[in-house]
Amino acid sequence: MATRQKSIFQAKDPDFHDNLPRRHRAAKGWQVVLQASTVIGIIVLVALLLNIIDGAFGYVATQNSIEPEDLVMGVQEELMLTAPNTVASEDDNELAEGIASSPYAIGYFGYAYYLDRVDELRPLTVDGVAPTAETVDSGAYGLARPLFLYSTAEIMQEKPEVAAYLNFYLDRVNQEIEGVGYFALGDEALNAAMLTWLNATGIETVDAETVSWPVLDPQSVSGNVKTAGSSTVYPLSARMAELFQAAGYPGEVEIESIGSTAGFRRFCIAEDTDIVNASRPIKRAEVDLCNEADREPVEFRVGTDALAVVVSQENDFLTEVTTEQLRQIFTTAETWSDVDPGWPDEPIERFIPGADSGTLDFFTESVFDQDLADLPKETLVATLQDNVSKGLFRRFESEMPFEDRSKEDVYGLVVERVVEPEIVQTWPLFESVFGRSEVLAEAAAEYPDAEVSFVSWLNPKFIVNPQSANPERAGVRTAILGSLWTILITILFAFPLGVGAAIYLEEYAVDNRINRLIQTNINNLAGVPSIIYGMLGLAVFVRMLEVLTSGKLFGLVDPTTANGRTILSAGLTLGLLILPLIIINSQEAIKSVPNSLRQAGMGLGATRWQTIWHHVLPNAMPGVLTGTILAVSRAIGETAPLVVVGASTFITVDPTNPFSKFTTLPIQIYQWTSRPQDEFRNIAAAAILVLLVLLLTLNATAVLLRNRFSKRRMG
Repeated sequence: MATRQKSIFQAKDPDFHDNLPRRHRAAKGWQVVLQASTVIGIIVLVALLLNIIDGAFGYVATQNSIEPEDLVMGVQEELMLTAPNTVASEDDNELAEGIASSPYAIGYFGYAYYLDRVDELRPLTVDGVAPTAETVDSGAYGLARPLFLYSTAEIMQEKPEVAAYLNFYLDRVNQEIEGVGYFALGDEALNAAMLTWLNATGIETVDAETVSWPVLDPQSVSGNVKTAGSSTVYPLSARMAELFQAAGYPGEVEIESIGSTAGFRRFCIAEDTDIVNASRPIKRAEVDLCNEADREPVEFRVGTDALAVVVSQENDFLTEVTTEQLRQIFTTAETWSDVDPGWPDEPIERFIPGADSGTLDFFTESVFDQDLADLPKETLVATLQDNVSKGLFRRFESEMPFEDRSKEDVYGLVVERVVEPEIVQTWPLFESVFGRSEVLAEAAAEYPDAEVSFVSWLNPKFIVNPQSANPERAGVRTAILGSLWTILITILFAFPLGVGAAIYLEEYAVDNRINRLIQTNINNLAGVPSIIYGMLGLAVFVRMLEVLTSGKLFGLVDPTTANGRTILSAGLTLGLLILPLIIINSQEAIKSVPNSLRQAGMGLGATRWQTIWHHVLPNAMPGVLTGTILAVSRAIGETAPLVVVGASTFITVDPTNPFSKFTTLPIQIYQWTSRPQDEFRNIAAAAILVLLVLLLTLNATAVLLRNRFSKRRMG
C-alpha cells in the first residue's frame, strides 16, 4: 500500500523529492521570522514598561518658597518679642546695661558684650555646660555660632579698598579676635576663607592647603568701605577697621550696627553697603534677593561666638538653666516661680535682641526645636492668615470654617500655600540607582538649598488625591472614577447590543442583499478611526440628545449650566466604537458551536430561541468574552473620541452619576505629558502604571468569567 501511494505522488509530482527539501527550508525560514517577531515584540514591550517604571520612581530635589523652619522661627520670635516685661533692642550694650540693673532680669547676646561687663553680669551654664573656649571648640556648648562677613566678587574687583580691607581682616583676625571676646578659627576654616578671597579677586589657587597668601598694603588703596549688620560682629569689625587705618589706610571704614537681617536688606535691596557683618549664615530668600539685584554673595567665616545667657551679679538664685527652662523663661512664664517653684515669685524681666538681629534668629533656632507640624492648630491658622491674601483666606473659610477643620487639614494648607514646595529637578529610576553619587553631587552643586529624596510617584496618596496644578499633590482619584463610570456605561450599552446583533446575524438573518450589506458595513466600521466616532458622539449624544445626556430630562441638574458633555455621552460614544468588534467576535464564537448541538436541541422539541439561549450561547460565551475583553481594552485606553466629546483636562470634582462632568486616565496622562515640567511626566508615568493595573484587573475579571463558562460547558 505504501509503495503504491508513493508511486501515485511521484506520478502527480515528478519533482517531489527535489521540492520537499526546499519546502522544508521555506517553512523553517518562516518559523525563524515568526519567532524573531515574537522576541522583538516582547523586547519592545519590556523596554516600554521599563521606560514607564523608570519615570515613576527616582530622586527629586525639592526647594521651598519659605522654609518651614523659618515659619516656626517667626512664630517663636513673635512670642518672645510680645511676652510681658520684654525689652528688645539691636544695641547689645543697652541689653547688658538693663540686665545688670535688676536681679530678676535675664537676657542673651554675644560673648564679647559679657566680657565688657564681667563684673556686673554672670553667665549661666546651659544644660550643664558653660561657655568657654574648650566647650566651644569641642562643640559641647550648644549656643556656639560662627561669625561671617559677606561681599561679592564684583564689589571686590571694582573697589580695591574692599578687597584690601577683607585681605587685612583675614590676615589679622586670629591675632585679634580673642582680645575682642570671641574665639579664633582653626587653620582649616581660616584657609578656606582665604581661598574664597583669592577666588573672588581672580587669583588662581590650587587648594585650601596650599594657599599662597598675598598681604596687601593698606596705603596702596583709597576710598571708603561701607559695612552694616550684626551687633555681635560689630566689636570685631570695629577693631579690625581701627587697625586697618592705623596701618596706613587713608579712607574711612563705616560700620553700622543694625542687625544681621537688616544688614542683608541693606546689602541686597538698598545696595548701599559693600560688606555685611552677620552672626548667622545668609538665608536662601536673602540670596534670592541679592541675585535679583545682580549681587552674588561670597561668604567669609571670621570667627566663633558663644552666645552668653546672662543674669545680674545681684541674682542669687540662678546659676544654670536647661533648654526647656529657657523656652519657658522667654515665652510663656510670667514669674520665675512659674518655671521653678523654688525660684522667687517675681516677674521675669527679659532683655532680648530686636527682630532684625541674627542673634535672635540663632537663639530661636537653637532653643526652640519644634517642627511646623507640631505647632497648635490656632497658630497654624494665624500663620496661614499672615502669609496669604485676604481673599484667599476668606475662600478657605467659606469652603469650610477653620474651627471645623482638623489640624492636619490646616497644616496641609500651610504647606501648600505658604511653604510652597517646588520640585526643581528630577532624576529617573535607573540613573538614581546606578548613578546615585553623581545625582547627589549634581544636586549639591546646582541646588544647594534643596532637599534631595527618593520618591515613588506611585503611592497611596497619588491614588486617593484629586487632580492638582502642583505635581507633588496631584492624584488620579477623579480620573479613576471617571474611567470606571465610562467603561461601565460602555459595557452596559455595547455588550448586550453587540451579542444580540451577532445572534440575529448568525441564527436568524437570511442570506440576502440587505443582510450582506449590513455585514459588510459592520466589518468596515471596525476599522474606522476612533476620532470619527468622537465626531459622531459630539453630533448625536452631546448636541442632538443633549436633553437626555445632560440629565435635564430627569430634572437632576441645573438646566442653566448643564450640557451634553457628560459621562453618559462618553460611555455611549465608546460603546459605538467597540460595538463592531463585539459583534464580529461574537459571530465567530457562535459559528464555532457545532450544528449538531442545535439539531439535537430542536430534535428534542426546543424552539430555536430556547436552543440558542440554553445551548448555543453558553457554548459560545468563552469566545464572546474573549472578544469583549479585547474591545474593552481598546475602549479604556481611548483618548481622541473623549477629547471631542468634551472630557475635562482639569477637574477636581469626583463624578457621582452618569450626568457628571468627567475626565479619564488616558485624558489625564495626555494632559500631564503635554506639560513642560519634568515632574508632570513623572506622574504621567505613575498614572500609566495605574491604568495598566486597572486594565489588567478588568481583563482578569473577564478571563475568570470566561474560564467559568468554559468549565461549565465541559462539565
